[in-house]
Amino acid sequence: MEINKNILNENKVIVSPQENIDFANSNELKEELISIKEEGYNQIEIDFGEVNSIDSSGLGKLLLFHKRLKEKDGELSIKNIQSDYIKNMFDMIKLNKVIKIDEK
Repeated sequence: MEINKNILNENKVIVSPQENIDFANSNELKEELISIKEEGYNQIEIDFGEVNSIDSSGLGKLLLFHKRLKEKDGELSIKNIQSDYIKNMFDMIKLNKVIKIDEK
């Protein structure tokens, strides 16, 4: 999985996966997020602009990482969701109640 990383400042990073998130690659995303957290960044934003689908394993990895980051006073957020499928899934499971989702 190709994942672009854009460092905004000493605390904040934008992570942009370049393909769909599923069982085959969700572990790569989780490992990249953990690595970023270990580098000292505590505000991590995931840009979903190039992601058209996500399965339950991907959702599980996001939720687990969110929990770990929050325990260290960090924040995970999601932005730029282009896929109606993902928007509907996130609405259905009310992910916005757990993870900050920027609809812009």
